[in-house]
Amino acid sequence: MAGAVVLTCGSAQWPGVGTPTAVPACPGREDLGKTLAGLAGRRLVVCGTDADLAAVLLRLLRTEALATVPVGYVPVSSSSPVARLWGLPTSPSAAAEVAVSGRLDRVPLVRDDAGGVLVGLGVVRPLDGVAYCDAELVLRGRASRLEVLPDRALGLMVRVVRRGLPGGRVRCAAGRAVQLGCQPTDVWRDGVADRTTDRWTWYRHTEDWQLARLP
Repeated sequence: MAGAVVLTCGSAQWPGVGTPTAVPACPGREDLGKTLAGLAGRRLVVCGTDADLAAVLLRLLRTEALATVPVGYVPVSSSSPVARLWGLPTSPSAAAEVAVSGRLDRVPLVRDDAGGVLVGLGVVRPLDGVAYCDAELVLRGRASRLEVLPDRALGLMVRVVRRGLPGGRVRCAAGRAVQLGCQPTDVWRDGVADRTTDRWTWYRHTEDWQLARLP
């Protein structure tokens, strides 16, 4: 752990050696300020949930350190969308080893027009309205849910799920942004309920972040 600074978020337990820095779940500016200022070129390892990781990356984004600070991630859940998306180990010891010493890969960060970021899975549900992925119309009418996740090629992937409706199906599209206008509904970011809204936009950030994901 000599070359890394480890954060344990909320009730997460660090499975590696050394003493981590404990911070609250979804840490904010006051929780992270001193740690981020003292990195001195070292890797930052986040042990927690996808929402915890998103909160840390948001602070890196706002301090203009996103492109320069390498980040490792140790998910507390084996069902983590981030781990599934980027092929990270979910065994705690294996995840810790990759997070601390794994090779780095640049992966896209998705932002939204409410000032947040998305690292694993965004969900809008239920949905009655219109949604576009770039210039492609992906929904007009009702759907049980719309899902968004980062995509290496273009920035993000959109899945519109129409279960239990006439012509029920799943429609997928990839692009740099997704925009929707709809009847008031709920938005979830990385497993956390965010807000109720009638319009929402997710889009690829101009800079990628550095994730330790290769053994």
